[in-house]
Amino acid sequence: MTNIGSADRTIRFIVGVLLIVLPFIAPTASWFAPLGSWTWAVVAVGIVMVVTAALRICPAYALFGITTCPRK
Repeated sequence: MTNIGSADRTIRFIVGVLLIVLPFIAPTASWFAPLGSWTWAVVAVGIVMVVTAALRICPAYALFGITTCPRK
């Protein structure tokens, strides 16, 4: 039972990877420096986005009955 479609999956994966990587790359690290410890929250959100893209299941979508998969 999947509830994440192809476009949603691609967007989640790209944004998730960016949220994981950007806080640690030198040119963009200064953007996240004012966040302090909250930088790790940004990384955690990125990890969740990549995992949900890989599994094609979003618990929040399931909770609210949302699906971005094409109808069968």
